[in-house]
Amino acid sequence: MAEVRYLHAVNRALADALTADPAVVVFGEDVSEAGGSFGATRGLRGRFGEDRVFDTPISEAAIAGAAVGAALSGLRPVFEIMFMDFTTLVMDAMVNQAAKARFMFGGQSSVPLVMRTPHGGGLGAGPQHSQCLEAWFAHVPGLKVVCPSDPSSAYGLLRAAIEDPNPVVVVENKALYAMKGELPDTPEPMTIGRARTLRTGRDLSFVTYGAAVHTCMAAARDLAAEGIEAEVIDLLSLQPWDFDAVLASVSRTHRLVVVHEAVEAFGPGAEIAARMALDGFDELDAPIMRVGAPFMPVPFSKALEGAYIPSAAAVVNAARRVLA
Repeated sequence: MAEVRYLHAVNRALADALTADPAVVVFGEDVSEAGGSFGATRGLRGRFGEDRVFDTPISEAAIAGAAVGAALSGLRPVFEIMFMDFTTLVMDAMVNQAAKARFMFGGQSSVPLVMRTPHGGGLGAGPQHSQCLEAWFAHVPGLKVVCPSDPSSAYGLLRAAIEDPNPVVVVENKALYAMKGELPDTPEPMTIGRARTLRTGRDLSFVTYGAAVHTCMAAARDLAAEGIEAEVIDLLSLQPWDFDAVLASVSRTHRLVVVHEAVEAFGPGAEIAARMALDGFDELDAPIMRVGAPFMPVPFSKALEGAYIPSAAAVVNAARRVLA
């Protein structure tokens, strides 16, 4: 089992998908010769040719619209939107076309496209290059949304997304691109909608995804030094999310803290908390806590951005409140 960076796992998933299926095409702004804003598509044009890996004009709306048409015509397009902030420009194609086609055509048409896009802060990229907008897409029936947290899930979820017959949004936290982790020699696609337990515990559950997974693991280690054992559930998939795994964890620990980098207000944590309050109420011994970013744009200043992104200390404080 080799150790690879998150970004290289994304690149390998794309390469393996291009090799496995001639219907797969990769396109976007600067994804060809330049290899993408962060290098995720580097080298693919040389291996698979400019007919399958190519650049587009700087028009996110046109890219997404072309992907919908290509998918309806039998291809499996994977397109990159440089920053998740720019997905505001793809909404018509994704929300009104890709998400609805199977429903509106009575199941006779599918739209097997993948939109890859990085979210999150940590690079000092400011309020128009650092947002976490995954809740927007998770709110739309017909779209799936996944958010890998390490190299193995970056590979496995992207391969699963490309194989899926329906549109999938793959959200990659750019602060994780340099992260190293193990990737099997013959990695396999993962199952969309299935969470994983990264750490078992008896006292409370952290439910999280993406880069916040590592914040929660750090918080769990700090709490363990005090004799508090936190369970950490990595959702991996936000739409659909693994209700059964979260309920099972809450049934073991009876306390829940939902953690994400997206703003707390109207975020994914609100949906999870509401469902657990309804269906897991009898299992809860304390109110559910949410930890997310404050309701404001992401600051440019590195110092302010550091205060903006939920920290392990904030997660520990939330844990202490549900345990009080």
